[in-house]
Amino acid sequence: MPETPPRPEPFIPQTAPAALDDLRTRLRATRWPDAPQDAGWALGTDLDYLRELVAYWADGFDWSAQEAALARLPRFRVPLGRLGIHFVHARAVAPAGPALPLVLSHGWPDSFWRYSKVVPLLTDPAAHGGDPADAFDVVVPDMPGYGYSDAPVGAPLDSIAVAGLWAELMGVLGYERFGASGGDVGSHVSRYLALDHPDRVVAVHRTDAGVPVFLGDRADLAPPERDWLDNVAAWGVSEGAYAAMHRTKPQTAAFGLTDSPAGLAAWIVEKLRSWSGCGGDIERTFTKDEILTNITLYWLTGTIGSSMRMYNANAAIAPAQLTRRVEVPSGFSIFQGDVVRPPRAWLERTANVTYATEPERGGHFAPFEEPELYAEELRAFFRPYR
Repeated sequence: MPETPPRPEPFIPQTAPAALDDLRTRLRATRWPDAPQDAGWALGTDLDYLRELVAYWADGFDWSAQEAALARLPRFRVPLGRLGIHFVHARAVAPAGPALPLVLSHGWPDSFWRYSKVVPLLTDPAAHGGDPADAFDVVVPDMPGYGYSDAPVGAPLDSIAVAGLWAELMGVLGYERFGASGGDVGSHVSRYLALDHPDRVVAVHRTDAGVPVFLGDRADLAPPERDWLDNVAAWGVSEGAYAAMHRTKPQTAAFGLTDSPAGLAAWIVEKLRSWSGCGGDIERTFTKDEILTNITLYWLTGTIGSSMRMYNANAAIAPAQLTRRVEVPSGFSIFQGDVVRPPRAWLERTANVTYATEPERGGHFAPFEEPELYAEELRAFFRPYR
């Protein structure tokens, strides 16, 4: 008999009151570090800011309201590759013609949360000032070990393996051909979807070009490309300690971050601030409720350790894989506030670029920071490939 295909089941989590009581108890019992006077954010997360955020988390933040808001998205779980995978699956609303299926891949430190604002803009453009012909069927999975998806029991999965799972997921949902988009780790996954499934991926959109790998003679690079490699290396020296920890000893950090909600908040908040387009004022871009929704998802699912371990898996990917050129039509929206921004010459070297823009607002978390702008980027890029 043929094997029965996996069947998605609706998924609406409801947090037990005891879990929230435990969280608040831990927050109120935080043992705070000292900090040099006027250190601010120069040495990492600002002590005064985190004290304020933690106090609100303990006594003002309404997780139940945020959980209910997220439940308005149509969410499911399905068994794939011996893992339960959580995903949003929102179908187009009254499309003018066939809707293009689109799988959106998030990065670290987040989950499906990254795309929670943009889903209705993509599924129902007419309700948001757009053309109904630009409607998408949207699929937003949590990567294994992130959010409400299971963590691998043994070795963590790398981006190549996750891309294979996403191709399987889209098949389970009945989509033989589809678009892909992502940023951060999700850019990596989207790239491998295009590389390994070019017969199914009609086009791929990314908000970054990943960490550059070049095995040739630097003299063969254009000056902007050489500058790009130097800038990325300099950024790694000044800002890359987190990634070195994730790649090499993620389990060591996981003990403290899984035990202390204040520590978890410090680890994540500093990245939301420094990687976004907030200009140093984190609450210019994210409200406290938005920040804490992302962090609380990590806390309640206990996934900070498993999410970091994916860096370890990706560090073992062979250089020959990292230097493959994407021939599927590729689009890039390089937002002005992102951390490292590749030049057009590098994009052309690594992909078949048919679309490249540099939106003036937004940063590393563009779908959440600037959902309308991000949605318009996707509509414009994918329009010829429907």
